[in-house]
Amino acid sequence: MSEKQPIGEERKVQFLSGETIDGAPVSYIVVLAAVVVALSFIPISVIIALGGSFPMSQGVLGLVGWVLGPVAGAVASGIGALIGIFLAPHTAGPIPLLRIWGSLIASFAAGTMVIGAKRKGWWFWICLYALLSLLYFIGRAVFINGVGLWVAIAAAFIDWSAIILLALPTRTLFAKWINSKNWGLVLAGLGLGTWTVYGISHICLTAIYYHVFNYPEVVFYEVMTVAPFENLLRAIVGMVIGGGVIAGLRAIGLVKPEHAIY
Repeated sequence: MSEKQPIGEERKVQFLSGETIDGAPVSYIVVLAAVVVALSFIPISVIIALGGSFPMSQGVLGLVGWVLGPVAGAVASGIGALIGIFLAPHTAGPIPLLRIWGSLIASFAAGTMVIGAKRKGWWFWICLYALLSLLYFIGRAVFINGVGLWVAIAAAFIDWSAIILLALPTRTLFAKWINSKNWGLVLAGLGLGTWTVYGISHICLTAIYYHVFNYPEVVFYEVMTVAPFENLLRAIVGMVIGGGVIAGLRAIGLVKPEHAIY
């Protein structure tokens, strides 16, 4: 008895996922939003002059964008931050709604660090927003509140360094490192990428905070010494937690969201 050979064109079978947002399954968004909420309970530093504290969740906002992409990542971080300000008000900051805005910006900025040609120009708009915020912050400090120019520039170190890193091809380099099979490069990409995306978020919020509170020059001296250390803590959190999450995702072989870079 001879075997029958199939006729016709070969068909490809695909497993269709459920509901998605910008190519990321809603289930992934819910899980990462929950991670943001959980880490919102843990403070890692104080907010100089304004009171309150920074939550550890700020260290994983970049990770959320790299796993889900810019739009879905922003949605996940925004939802996580919104729930976090109610469940963990001690880390919500002096203006809780700005915590949500800052989370959206950080994850969106991370998602714009793409490797291919798709959406390769999205970084420009978030970088422009951050640059305008920086110019407003420094201009207001110098010309309205009498802060020394170099004092203001030094206090904004994490901000302008982040803008430079996002504007230069380093944004693509960090994405390639996160996508690498070399775990040393993965961790370096997570750390430097986290420094960059939170620096972008930081200046966008700082411009608003400074417009509202107008703190004196003496605070700038404290900021220039403490802020880099705080951002380094965020980078370390991003490396440790991000490295573990990416290792787990690669090991279990889950289907990647459309715009993931890991």
